[in-house]
Order: sequence, then structure tokens, then C-alpha cells
Amino acid sequence: MKFWTIDAFTNQIFKGNPAAVCVVDSFPPPSLMQKIATEINLSETAFIVPKPNAHYDIRWFTPLVEVELCGHGTLAAAHVLWNELKAEENPVYFDSASGVLMASKMDHEITLDFPAHMPKPMAIPDGLTDALGISPVCVSRSRGDCIVELRTFSDVVNLKPNIPALQEIDWRGIIVTADGRAGGHYDFVSRCFFPREGIPEDPVTGSAHCKLAPYWAERLGKNELIAYQASKRSGIIKVRYEHNRVHLTGEAVTVLEGKFLNL
Repeated sequence: MKFWTIDAFTNQIFKGNPAAVCVVDSFPPPSLMQKIATEINLSETAFIVPKPNAHYDIRWFTPLVEVELCGHGTLAAAHVLWNELKAEENPVYFDSASGVLMASKMDHEITLDFPAHMPKPMAIPDGLTDALGISPVCVSRSRGDCIVELRTFSDVVNLKPNIPALQEIDWRGIIVTADGRAGGHYDFVSRCFFPREGIPEDPVTGSAHCKLAPYWAERLGKNELIAYQASKRSGIIKVRYEHNRVHLTGEAVTVLEGKFLNL
């Protein structure tokens, strides 16, 4: 079984978010896909199955679990189709657990059409402030994730959370965010922690922006935004929110290709 490693939401190797992509004739058993993802040990491994009419089935696995939606894994899959396998279709469509996801390309950029999920206010979960080491401005929830707004851009960038303590909080992920305009050309900044899924900190998280886009579009009064995810690898996502959909635009670069033996 051949696979590629792609750095997504960047045009430089060793930046953005790495994902592995496996193109297969049919999905292997879930237990085998999980073992492959665990062996590759990136935040996501995407498996795609070609179908007629520019459609592909897609599934995503972290080192621990299968997930319902992954932005950088989908961008990486589209990049492999166009740049490694020389697919001629544009756009392409990925049939997933989160519905049909469209990917289109123009020049070096790929745009993903994803569902939007508006966060709803909630009380601060027990232990969250201590785990983050800072008091939130407000907290919201969206499809299993806890959205935590901090006061400043620097608060997000310089945050040093207690990851084991975050893992004890009863939410799938903790997404920390703030107004990004103090950081330069950004509308908002974020960092994303998913220790319960084997990802202490995700470098650049497309699916998180399905929640952050409507959140910040409402606050800033604009539907086109530049998002900065401030991990050690960092990444920039162009975001457009409209009609309950989020368009995520970024670049990707191939880092390596490999082959599993005896599969």
C-alpha cells in the first residue's frame, strides 16, 4: 500500500499540518486502517477510494480513533489527486461521514467547501481555567468541542496549557482563540488541543475553522477572514463563511512517499 505525507495549509515543508494519504481500491477493515494510522503517527491519516464522476469516499484516522471530519487531511487528499496522481477533474467531491465535501483548485491554492457549525455559549467547564492557566473571556460549545475565547492575541500565542489536565476535561477538543488583529494581517488566532484523540496540539486544524469562522464572522461583522493558527509549525487559512458553509483555502506540499510492505 502506497502513501504520501503532505504538509497542508502551507507552501513550505516542515510547516503547516502533516497528513498521510492512502489511495485504495476499497477501504481495508477499520482495525487495519487504525493500525496504519497509528504506525504513521501523524495527527491524521486519510484513506480515499475512487468512484465515478469525480467522487471519492474518504475516511480519517488519528493515531487513536476515527474522526467525522478533517480539514487538513482532506486538503492533503485533494493535493495528492491533482499533484501526485494527475487527476484531471476539478472540482472533486469527497463523500464522508460529514456529507459531501467539495475541493477545487486555482493555481497553487485549494479551497474546501465544508459545513459550518455555530458555537453556542456555555458555562466554563470545571478545571478548564486551571488547565489553561488563564481565565477565559467566554466559552462556547460546538459538536463536542469547547471554544475558549481569550482576551488577546498574545494570550493565545504564549499559552502553556497543562495537557494532562486538559485531557481530563469532558470535551473532545479544546479550541483556544482570540481577536487576531493585534498580530498583523490576521482577523483571528487559534490553537487546538485534542489530547483525548491522541493529538496534544494539532498544528493547523481545518475542521476547527468550521466553528471559528461563524464565531468570528459574527463578532467582526465580516464573512471573509484570515485565520492564523499559532502552533510551533503554524499555518494560515483563508476563510469565507456563507450560507451555513465554510470555505477554507490554503496550499499544500508533498514531503515524502512511502509504501507499506506485506499489505
